Amino acid sequence: MMRSYLIESYGCQMNMAESNALKIRLEAAGLHEAESAEQADIAIINTCSVRKTAEDRIWGRIGYFDHVKKTNTGLVLVVTGCMAQRLLDDLKKECPCIDYVVPVNDKGKIVDIASGGTIEHNETYQFDAQSYKEGEISSYVPIMNGCNNFCSYCIVPYVRGREVSRSVGDILNEVRFLDSKGVREITLLGQNVNSYNHDGILFPQLLSLVAKECDSIQWIRFDSPHPKDFSDELIAVLAKEERVAKHVHVPLQSGSSRILALMNRHYTKEQFLMLLGKMRAKVPEITFAVDVMVGFPTESEEDFHETLDVLSDMRATEPFMYYYNEREGTRAVSMDGKIDEETKSRRLSELIEFQNAIVKEQKQKRVGSIAKVMVGQQSKLDAGEMLCHTEHNEMVVVKTSKPIGGLTMVRLVGLKGNTFMGEEVEHG
Repeated sequence: MMRSYLIESYGCQMNMAESNALKIRLEAAGLHEAESAEQADIAIINTCSVRKTAEDRIWGRIGYFDHVKKTNTGLVLVVTGCMAQRLLDDLKKECPCIDYVVPVNDKGKIVDIASGGTIEHNETYQFDAQSYKEGEISSYVPIMNGCNNFCSYCIVPYVRGREVSRSVGDILNEVRFLDSKGVREITLLGQNVNSYNHDGILFPQLLSLVAKECDSIQWIRFDSPHPKDFSDELIAVLAKEERVAKHVHVPLQSGSSRILALMNRHYTKEQFLMLLGKMRAKVPEITFAVDVMVGFPTESEEDFHETLDVLSDMRATEPFMYYYNEREGTRAVSMDGKIDEETKSRRLSELIEFQNAIVKEQKQKRVGSIAKVMVGQQSKLDAGEMLCHTEHNEMVVVKTSKPIGGLTMVRLVGLKGNTFMGEEVEHG
C-alpha cells in the first residue's frame, strides 16, 4: 500500500481542477501529499498537449523523474492527461521509466493504482463530485468536457473526445457545497463551456440557475467559451445576473475572415465584431480577455494587420498571444503555405507590443476610479499590503485589514507595471 503521492499539473484550468479532484480521492484512500519526488511512493504528471512548448516541458520532467527513480527505486511514475492520451503506449515505449500511461477518461481511477489495484477503462468521461481545495476562496467547477468544433489547428477534440455535459443537479450540488465552504468566486469550466447542453438545459439557463445558488460566492466566471455559442440569451443573462463577472473571455485567434475559415472557426471577422458590439450594448462596463494566434498557414501581412485592426476595436485587457505550431493529427499540419519561424516570431513580437500598448492605455483610463476588490493574499514585499483583484480580473495592491476573501472598495491611484496601486475608501 502506497502512503504518499506527488502531483504535477500542466496546461489548462480543467487539468488543475482534475488534479484537485484526484488529490481528494488519494487522501480519502489514506495517502498524504509528499514534499518531494524523493519522498513520494507515487508521482503523477497531469499533462497538456495543446502546444508543443507544453509537451517539451513535460519531456523534461519525465527525464527528471527518471533520474529520481535511480535513488527512490520504489517510486511509481504515472503519466496522464492529454499528452498521455495522444501518445498512449508509444509514450511508455519512449520512456521505460513510466510505469503507467493513463488516458483522460481514466484519470480518476489512478487511486486504484495507488491502492494496489488495476484500472478498468472508462468509455466516457467521468465528472468528479467536486474539486475543492480546503481553504481556497476561488474554485473551479467543471460543467462539460470535450469539443465538437474541430478547429483545424487544435488537438483538443482528439485527446478530450466529443462534448459531454455534466448533469444540472450535480453542478448545483457542487456550487451549494462551495458556497457553504465560504468560496467567494467560481469558474465554470469546459473546453467549449458555452456549448453546455444537458437534457435540454443550455448554458444561459444553467448560468441563471447557478447564480440563484450563490450567497457567499460573489463572482461567477466561465472559461473557455467559443464566439459562435455566445447567444443573445447568454448576453441577456450576462447583463441581468449581478454575480456573473463582467469580464469575459472571447477567443479571436485571427482577425482575417479568410484565415478564420481555414481554421474552421465558424465565424467571420464581421460576426466577431458584431458580437462585441452586442455585448457592449447590453453590458457597457464589460471587459474582455482574448486569445490571438499569428503565423497560421498562408497568413499574409494583410491578414496579420486585419488581426491588429480587430484588436484595436476590441480593447482587450487580458491577452493570451502565441504563434501557430503544428499538432500532429490536426488538419492544419497538411496545409500548404507554412510560415517560416522568423516571420512568425516577428509577427508575434509586433502583436505583443501592439496589444500591450492597448492594455496599458485601458488601464491608465481606470486610474482615479473606484473599484470593488476581493482580497486574495498577503504581499510578499510588504506584510501590510494585500494582493487583490477586481471583477475585471485586474490585480490591485492595497493596504487593508480585510481578511482573505473579503470585499472592499478602493480607489485606483496608479499603476506599477500591469498592477494597480489602490487606496481603501471604506473601513470596518
